[in-house]
Amino acid sequence: MTESGAPVHRSRQQRTSDSRQRILDAAIACLIEHGYSGTTTLMIQSRADVSRGRLLHHFPSREVLLVAATQHLATSRMHQIGTRVARLSENRDDGADRLDLAVELLWETFHEPYFWAAIEIWTAARTNDNLARALLPEERRLGAAIRETIDTIYGPEVRNHPLYPQVRELLFTSMRGVALTYAFDPRPPATDPHLAQWKNIARRLLDL
Repeated sequence: MTESGAPVHRSRQQRTSDSRQRILDAAIACLIEHGYSGTTTLMIQSRADVSRGRLLHHFPSREVLLVAATQHLATSRMHQIGTRVARLSENRDDGADRLDLAVELLWETFHEPYFWAAIEIWTAARTNDNLARALLPEERRLGAAIRETIDTIYGPEVRNHPLYPQVRELLFTSMRGVALTYAFDPRPPATDPHLAQWKNIARRLLDL
C-alpha cells in the first residue's frame, strides 16, 4: 500500500525476481541447517512460501537450485567486500597497509555461511554426476568474479607486481584449506596464526 492507501502494483518482473530471491534464500538456509543430503525441494518450497510450479519454473532440478543458491550468495558477498574495502582504503595509499587489509577481509570470507553451503555442494558433487555437471560451469564463472573482486581489493600497487597472480592464488587456496579445519575445530578466525604468516609472505613476495 502507498501512503495514500492505494495498493502497490508490482510488475510481473518484480514478482518473479522476489520469488526467485526467496527460493535462493530458503535454499541457503536449508543447506546450512540440514546439509546437502537433508535439504529437499519440498523443504525449500515451504520455507520460501512459493508454489511447486513457481519453484520449478525458476529451477527445474534440485541440483540446479542448490548450485544457484550458493553461487548467488558468494557473488553478493564478494561485491559487498569490494565495496567495503573501497570505502576503508580511500585514504590509505600505502600498499603494505592495503595488502594487510585485503588479506584480513579475504580470510573473513571463508567463515561466512556461503562457504559452508558451498562445501556441502562440493562434497556431494564428488559422487553425484548431475550435480557435478551443474556445478562446474557455475564454479568457473564464480571463480572469475571472485578474482575480479580480489583484484579490486588489493589495489593497483599490488596488482602491478609481476608475482601478484601467483600470490593471489597462493593466498586463496591456502586460506580455503585452513578454513576447512574449522569444521571440526572451531576457534576465533582473527587469532589464527596463519593470518600473520599470510601477511608476511605476501609482503615479502610483493616487495612491500
